[in-house]
Amino acid sequence: MNHSILNGKRGIIFGALDQESIAWKTAEAVYAAGGKFVLTNAPVALRMGTINDLGEKTQAPVIPADATKMEDLERLVDQAQDHLGGKLDFVLHSIGMSVNVRKGKHYTDLNHDWMAKGWDVSAVSFHKLMQVLYQKDAMNVWGSILALSYIAAQRTFPNYNDMADNKAYLESIARSFGYFFGKHKKVRVNTISQSPTLTTAGKGVEGLDGFLNYAEKTAPLGNASAEDCANYSVMMFSDYTRKVTLQNLFHDGGFSNVGVSEEIIEALEDSK
Repeated sequence: MNHSILNGKRGIIFGALDQESIAWKTAEAVYAAGGKFVLTNAPVALRMGTINDLGEKTQAPVIPADATKMEDLERLVDQAQDHLGGKLDFVLHSIGMSVNVRKGKHYTDLNHDWMAKGWDVSAVSFHKLMQVLYQKDAMNVWGSILALSYIAAQRTFPNYNDMADNKAYLESIARSFGYFFGKHKKVRVNTISQSPTLTTAGKGVEGLDGFLNYAEKTAPLGNASAEDCANYSVMMFSDYTRKVTLQNLFHDGGFSNVGVSEEIIEALEDSK
């Protein structure tokens, strides 16, 4: 798709790490749609990934920022406005991390210090980001702020571990802060609940390959890819969705509304 529906719009994209990242695909799609932006990630992530290649491809500067630190976010928002020449029209928060998942800790035996760290990175950082944007009046009227979520915020997926709690809190922050951002600044705040997606971060979830197959067989339209999510984000950043806010938007091929599919029933019957 190549529709210039973001011409003249400016923003920040958090979380691009490598070519498998949804944020990476979103940056490419936003660039193709005419948007301009700065890229950001934590300093440690910048050392691990190839975000500078994306910056060159999309003509976007890369500004390191730890999204859990207010001073980093304040500097980032100021520098982004300076570079882009004005207030922002869109922001993507594509950040998530669980030390417990990385370390293989079961949900019934979590390290709570690690849990707090993941909660801060994955959810509280969204509040910190919006607080900075709100207090600096950094968003244009009818701007759009998005965060990426997952259906485990509403339903139990055992191997998703404490990331499910993080996503539930993330969605609550979007609604609560989104009310004030809409009421006082006319800015939209939404979350996108994406299909399970084979990203670098997602690979840390035990049993992901099996669940990808399960979700593919359950969703009438099949799983939404990272590229699909990027295009959906472009629409959400555009003026076509000005009155959409406080929503958790399921972007999962219909998975969220299916009880069981014919394919799953057939597979279970065949396994008898």
